[in-house]
Amino acid sequence: MTDEMGNRGELEGELTVNKDDFRLGTLEDELRVDGLCRKLLMRFYYQLMEDGETPERATFLAGGADYFIRDFVVGIRQRNIFEERPGIVRQFAGNWYIVSTLEPDLVELSGHLAGVRAFYRFLRSRDLVSEEFLRDIENECADTDFYAGRISSFWEITGDGYGAWERECTLKGL
Repeated sequence: MTDEMGNRGELEGELTVNKDDFRLGTLEDELRVDGLCRKLLMRFYYQLMEDGETPERATFLAGGADYFIRDFVVGIRQRNIFEERPGIVRQFAGNWYIVSTLEPDLVELSGHLAGVRAFYRFLRSRDLVSEEFLRDIENECADTDFYAGRISSFWEITGDGYGAWERECTLKGL
């Protein structure tokens, strides 16, 4: 991936991505992939700016994508960000975000999902993910009624109810 910086801190040159470079297996791989993701997310940020987004909006969207990609996909799921596995956004929004956030909130979650949607559109515009997978991502990002219900039902858990709640949208698998 191109990593030369211009005068304004923007990445310059043609965006070239080798998807195999994003494979994980060791701690060293995770650190390397994290760095590659940071560079790719910066390209995404500057593309948003070139497309007319304000710096504030570009930061907001890139931040949402960053949280999903680096914290969840790479850090928790240990996945290559280009693996096309439908359900990954659902796991993030319907389980991990809720249990990993002190005060899970649909407004905050919706912001993350807006960033995820925009990031995968960016990847699709460069033929880095398939049209079908982009549709899956967009559908999962749009399922806010489901996520609102998951947040509500999380706060209603009593006794041994966590296991049943978790099985409804499990982090296991995929």
